[in-house]
Amino acid sequence: MLKRIFDIFLASILMIIFLPVILIVMVFSFFKLGRPIFFTQKRSGFNGVPFTIFKFRTMKHLVDDNDELLSDSERLTSYGEFLRSSSLDELPQLWNVIIGNMSIVGPRPLLMEYLPLYSAYQARRLEVRPGITGWAQIHGRNAINWDEKFALDVWYVDHQNLLLDLFIIFRTVRKVIVKDGITQECHATVSKFRGDRV
Repeated sequence: MLKRIFDIFLASILMIIFLPVILIVMVFSFFKLGRPIFFTQKRSGFNGVPFTIFKFRTMKHLVDDNDELLSDSERLTSYGEFLRSSSLDELPQLWNVIIGNMSIVGPRPLLMEYLPLYSAYQARRLEVRPGITGWAQIHGRNAINWDEKFALDVWYVDHQNLLLDLFIIFRTVRKVIVKDGITQECHATVSKFRGDRV
């Protein structure tokens, strides 16, 4: 209950503080990328229950001659790279926190298609609400492999408390400022989880 109160309070304050930034990004996104401004996708939440995550869109809708989407690296624009490296694309998730889909701190919400690929150990990350940032994010974010991410997520599930959350938030701000661990080497976005069980 205390964590939920903290989430609502902090997310509401941040929404107010960043409202001018959110509006500016919306305008720039409209002119740089067009509609839709927001990227929405089904992700697995608490206990694996699906919810719709909100982000600012960072990639163009570009297809090949067969009407298949081009690779992420080909669709990711310099403007989109800026949004990702500054984590501005994540700001709409404050709304996810306010309505109860997410927490400020927790394991990052992953694709629904990954659910049947989890081992029992990996599935323990679903025992808490997913977060905008988390223990794995301050230990490498997208620059670490899946086994490391899952181990860090499960560690957080076993050790979560308000002081730890405050520490993670503080470290997250530092990570965003120095733009550390944004992508994996040779990937414009994080590589897909293939079901490597641990």
